[in-house]
Formats: sequence, C-alpha cells, structure tokens
Amino acid sequence: MRAPEARLAEAAGLALAIELEIVHQEVVRVTKPTPATLLGSGQAERYGELIDAMEVEVAVVDAALSPVQQRNLERVWRCKVIDRTGLILEIFGARARTHEGRLQVDLAALTYQRSRLVRSWTHLERQRGGAGFMGGPGESQIELDRRIIDDKIVKLKRQLEEVKRTRELHRSARRKVPYPIVALVGYTNAGKSTLFNRLTRSDVFAKDLLFATLDPTMRRLKLPSGRQIILSDTVGFISDLPTQLVAAFRATLEEVLEADIILHVRDVAHPDSDAQRADVEEVLSDLGVGPEQGSEHIVEVLNKIDLLPAEERTRVGNIAARDDSVIAVSALDGSGSAELLALLDRRLNALRLTLRVDVDLADGATLAWLYQHGEVLEREDDERQAHLLVGLDPAEASRFERRQAETA
Repeated sequence: MRAPEARLAEAAGLALAIELEIVHQEVVRVTKPTPATLLGSGQAERYGELIDAMEVEVAVVDAALSPVQQRNLERVWRCKVIDRTGLILEIFGARARTHEGRLQVDLAALTYQRSRLVRSWTHLERQRGGAGFMGGPGESQIELDRRIIDDKIVKLKRQLEEVKRTRELHRSARRKVPYPIVALVGYTNAGKSTLFNRLTRSDVFAKDLLFATLDPTMRRLKLPSGRQIILSDTVGFISDLPTQLVAAFRATLEEVLEADIILHVRDVAHPDSDAQRADVEEVLSDLGVGPEQGSEHIVEVLNKIDLLPAEERTRVGNIAARDDSVIAVSALDGSGSAELLALLDRRLNALRLTLRVDVDLADGATLAWLYQHGEVLEREDDERQAHLLVGLDPAEASRFERRQAETA
C-alpha cells in the first residue's frame, strides 16, 4: 500500500514529465466518493476558489474520473481538468517517436475519448437530418461523433495489425540469429535505460523522468564468456496503468514473452519499491510471465544502490549474495555490472540443453555449425564419426533438429 505523500509525488512527477508548472499540490482525504464530483461539494468549492486565485489553467486529479465527474469539476473550477489516465496518455502522446508508438497512443487516446464525448462536445443535443449518406433521420450529433471515432479506431487497429505482422517477421528473423534475448522490464524511472546504456555503451535517452523512453530498443551485447546476446529495453510500467494503454501497447510488451531471460529492474532506493515491484509483477502476470508460469527466467536487478545508506547497501548486497536470482547494481556508477553479466552467462548456461550428437567426419558443414552455434563440451573421433557432447540454447537445439531433418 502506497503512502498518500508518495502517490502525490508520483503524480507531480507525471505532470512535470509534460512540462506543466506546478503551483499547488495537496493530498485530499475523500471519505466517501461523490458521484457528481468525486469530492464533496464543500471541497470542490474550496479548490475552485484556490484555482481562481492562482489562475490555474489545468487541474490534475490523481484518480480515475468518470466523464460526469470530469465535466462537473470543470464547471465548478472553470479550468481544464484531467485525471490520471488522461495525464499518462498526454505523456505517451508527447513521447512516442516511432510509427508504431504513435499508432498505439492514438488508439489508446481515441478509446479514452470515446467514453468522454458527453464532456468533450457542447453541441450534442442537436439532431442530424436524414439527407446524405451519414446518419439516419434524427441521429444525434453524439452518435455521429462516436461513429467517426469508431471508424478511426477500426482503421488504427488495422494499421497496428500490419505493424504486428512486421514485428513478427522481425522476431522470426531474430530467431534465425544464434543470440539469446534478454529483456529489461521495470517500473518507470527505475533506471532501465541507464542500465541499458551502461551495459551496451549506447546513448539511448535516459533521464530522471517518468516515461523518459517509450519505444523499445535493442542492442547486441557480448558477455564475459564471449557469448553474444540481444538486450532489449522496454517501456516502463506504472501503477494503475490505463487499460487502454495496456491493450494498445500489448504488441510491444509481448516482446518480453520472446525473451530467454527477463531482468526486472527495481529502484531499490525508492520508498515504494515493494509496491512498484508488485505492480510490475501484475502486468507481467497478465502477459503470461509470472510465478505460475515459472520464474526461473526472471532476475531481479536491485538498482540505484549508490543512493542507499552504507548499512542498507550492505544489507541489499547480502540478499543478492545469497540468492542467484537477485543482483545489486548501480547503473549510474557501474557497481555490480560485471557481476550482472556473469550472472547472465550462468543463467543462459543453465538453460542450455546438452545433446549427444554423432556426425560424419566428412560432414564439415554440420561440425562447423555446432561449433559456431553451440558449445562443444566433449569430442571423441573414430574412423568415421565425431561423437560430440554439445550445449545448445533451446532455440538452437530446435533449429539443429530441423536442420538435420532437412538434410536427412
């Protein structure tokens, strides 16, 4: 359970992420939500006076407002009112850079707006006549507007399906490359992009800002053993992530399902670190990655240990030393980076399948393939064949079986 003050600080961070100037912030105790305005009438009027005195143009309510509550608060406060969902959508709209990202944000925004037509339009009482192709006799303007939005939603979904097919082609191409995939996931601002840059020596945008990066990025990384992997940086999660965004970004989030190892990056110095962990695990579980599916592919990366007091840093280090599924790091100063890479090597080795293979000595192509794509642990030759004990990643083992079947 989050402390109200921590929740308020996060809401302020979201507002700052789209460069809103905060002139006042306050925790409001609501004993019983009011259907009309969420707040009681007395509270609503008091904040209306405050908003008027401070000449506030936008009021952010860190809760899910119904369309009626949003409309009524705007009337009382005489300014634009946005709720938590609207605020997060604004951030995503400002940050999306790729074609897919913009499509996903547009879809989420339209789905959100559709339920708020009653608030967004002032001409909804008018009726549209029956002339022309659009609208039958007596069709109200709200129905027409909703139909226009529905048509746009259908078009966007169709475009996203095309993007999804393209993404699947990219995945298929990656499966042909002998590189395991490691995905970074975590609460927004946990330090995923900073860690990504530290490990891959890249320059992905990283800042002390909520949702600093939205579009997934992939880079090749060499582990201490010489093994090559693909490291993927994904969009950050947040508590009460709007359902519209979860649905729209599902194709992006499903990249996590393709990963051989998931690095759950946590801001261990944050006062709500445990609650953030629960939020991330809930989203992962919704995607089909969680304890019930087996957690042997998940490593918990306790980041930002440089911000901890010495005693707490020692305690976190001891936890990591006792548990091979936990590692303590500082993406900022590099502490623990070498240990993390070594842990990835051990984990990937543990996932490897060990196969005994007999190959004709004349079949140089197969022998070369096994040396290139796997790790030859033992080899004994007789006059005709090489008898090998080979370690292969699961994907490589399947590829080898298909290769043998095709050449049989």
